[in-house]
Amino acid sequence: MVQGAILHTVRRMSDQPNPGRDWLEAELADTLDENFELELEDAVLSREIARIYKQAHPDTIDRRVYFESLIRLQSELIKLQDWVVHHRKKIVVIFEGRDSAGKGGVIKRLTQRLNPRVARAVALPAPSDREKTQWYFQRYIAHLPAGGEIVLFDRSWYNRAGVERVMGFASEDQVEQFFRDVPEFERMLVRNGIQVIKYWFSITDEEQQMRFLMRIHDPMKQWKLSPMDLQSRVRWEQYTKAKEDMFARTNIPEAPWYIVEGNDKKRARLNCIDHLLGLIPYEPVPHEEITLPERVFNPDYERAMLPPELYVPAKY
Repeated sequence: MVQGAILHTVRRMSDQPNPGRDWLEAELADTLDENFELELEDAVLSREIARIYKQAHPDTIDRRVYFESLIRLQSELIKLQDWVVHHRKKIVVIFEGRDSAGKGGVIKRLTQRLNPRVARAVALPAPSDREKTQWYFQRYIAHLPAGGEIVLFDRSWYNRAGVERVMGFASEDQVEQFFRDVPEFERMLVRNGIQVIKYWFSITDEEQQMRFLMRIHDPMKQWKLSPMDLQSRVRWEQYTKAKEDMFARTNIPEAPWYIVEGNDKKRARLNCIDHLLGLIPYEPVPHEEITLPERVFNPDYERAMLPPELYVPAKY
C-alpha cells in the first residue's frame, strides 16, 4: 500500500510540465527497495517492542509524506553534489549527539544517492597508541575534503569534549587545551575555504532508554551497543554538563552549532537535510548532454565459455 502511494506521488510529480522530473518514476522503480531496506531497521523489532515504541510516538510523520519529502530532498542533494564538484567546494559536516540519537540514520539518507567519491562518511575508531601521542587534531586532518568533496563526520574531534572527558580518557588539562585550540582550528579551516557545519542531535532521557532497549532485544542492532554506550546511561547528567560546556565554548560565528530535535527519527532526518541544503548557496550547474555511443561489433568475435565453477550459485 505504501509502495503504491509513493509511486502515485512520483507519477504525479513527473506529470508536471518539467521534463527534468521524468527520471523520478524510473529511478524509484529501481531503488525503492533500498528505502524499504533501510526502513527495516525499524521493522525488525519484536511486536511487543514495536507496539511500545508506537505508543511513545503516536504523532510520527506519515510514511507517504516521509518518503515523498525524502525523495524530493535527495534530488536536491544531487544538485548540491553537482555544484560542489563544479565549483570545487569543500564542505565538512559534523554529526554529534548522545548514543542512539540518530546520527547514523541521517548520514545514511544523506549519502544514499550521492557519489561516494564526492560525499563520504568518516567514523573513526578509538585512537591507537601511536595516535595518542600525536597532536590531537592530526588524525582528523587526513580525512578533510579536497576540492569537490563533502565529508560527513559521524562523531569528530568533539569526542574530547564528550566521551573522552566524561569517561576520563582525557585529563582536565587536555580538555582545556582542546577548548582553547578548537575555535582557532575551525577558523583556520574556514579561512582555507572549508565550510564547517556542526549538528547536535538531541533526544530525551526516556527516548534514549527506549532505543537502548530496542537494541538489546533486536539481534540486528545489538552490535550498535558498546560498553561506552551503556556507561552513557549511567552518566547521563555528566554528559549533559559536558554538552552545555561544549556549546558555550565552541559555538563560534564561523562554525556555529545547530541542534536537531531527534526524538522523532524521520522528522529529524528531513529537518536536518532540509536545513543543510539551506546553509549552502548551491545552484544549477551546466551539464553536457550525454549520448550513448554505438557498440562496436566485430563479426569474428566469439564470447568464450567460462568454467561453471566460476559462477556464484543461483540460489535465489
